[in-house]
Amino acid sequence: MKDFIKLSVLKSDDIYRIFSITDDIIAGGYNGFLNGKSAVMFFPASSIRTRITFEKGIHLLGGQSILFPDGTLDKKEDLRDVCGYLDNWADIIIVRHKDIGLVEKLARYSEVPVINAMTDVNHPCEILSDLYTLSKTRKDFINDKYLFCGRSGNIGLAWKEASEVLGLDLSQCCGAGYEMDGVKVYYNIKEAVKGKDIICTDSLPAAILNDFSECQVDKEVMEMANPGAVLNPCPPFYRGEEVSGDVIETGYFAGYGFKKNLLAVQQAIMIWCFI
Repeated sequence: MKDFIKLSVLKSDDIYRIFSITDDIIAGGYNGFLNGKSAVMFFPASSIRTRITFEKGIHLLGGQSILFPDGTLDKKEDLRDVCGYLDNWADIIIVRHKDIGLVEKLARYSEVPVINAMTDVNHPCEILSDLYTLSKTRKDFINDKYLFCGRSGNIGLAWKEASEVLGLDLSQCCGAGYEMDGVKVYYNIKEAVKGKDIICTDSLPAAILNDFSECQVDKEVMEMANPGAVLNPCPPFYRGEEVSGDVIETGYFAGYGFKKNLLAVQQAIMIWCFI
């Protein structure tokens, strides 16, 4: 059994193995894989996409999901003792919590697989799902040029993890002071987007929007990217902030269906943890 905490600790073969399992799931395989198994989930109330796809994915594989608020893990009880009891009943633990240190402790103390469903420093399931979709929709997603527009945070850092494992060409466009270490940085979107194929964005706190005034992706910006370029805004995105309203209504927008594979990819991650 294996944990799924960071993309950076995986090998490229692990990622392609998860992609292969995803293919098999979409083709109708792995029916009943989680029969008789219980997945204990810790999620905040605000989670929509990640939670529904995990819960539905568990159900479709024949398993049972048991949901707790993420704050349940913040109580005084030592996590070693929490895991000691959960090991009696849980077959897998799925956690969305701001503190990756807490998720890593769960993985260290638990005898069952632990999956990181998002922290403040990464979002591996989301990015792996995006990459799977790109692998099916792009001629050569590995050699595409990637641009991340946003601050150094969980989405950008997860793209960085993926780029290091798969050898992707990744750049960042951001306001001064929000750079990721080790990534080529631009401060003006019209310069940054030239020669790029995949443009990814992340939402921004209201307090720092003005710092990203030169980074908004709109229709004009996308027309400056490579032919066939796609816009992949990480949800929730906000029209008129990191992306303009007009660009969401164009063919550049990857679309809601782009995230459809999140369900099967997260099922594949669970299966990969067991095999």
